[in-house]
Amino acid sequence: MAKFIMLTTLTDEGRKTIKEHPERIKEVNQEVEAMGAKVLAQYALLGPYDFVNVLEAPGNEAVSKVAMALGSRGTLQTMTMAAMDIDAFIASLKK
Repeated sequence: MAKFIMLTTLTDEGRKTIKEHPERIKEVNQEVEAMGAKVLAQYALLGPYDFVNVLEAPGNEAVSKVAMALGSRGTLQTMTMAAMDIDAFIASLKK
């Protein structure tokens, strides 16, 4: 399975939802898993992004589906990047 980093920024509506219902964060994680990706790690951030998630998914199509579904709600914006295990990266350089 491929790994991805998803940086998330909440919109005003998203901040309001999280403030009123903080447990919504974990509910969204369950929805992400129902779409075919798995949340391996999640952190709240200070700075230009509100959350960073490490996801595992079968490929680009699956994680794109997640990003589009979440973004279409109007409560957050995402930036998603493919991630490679450092040992796999080093091995690829030796080929």
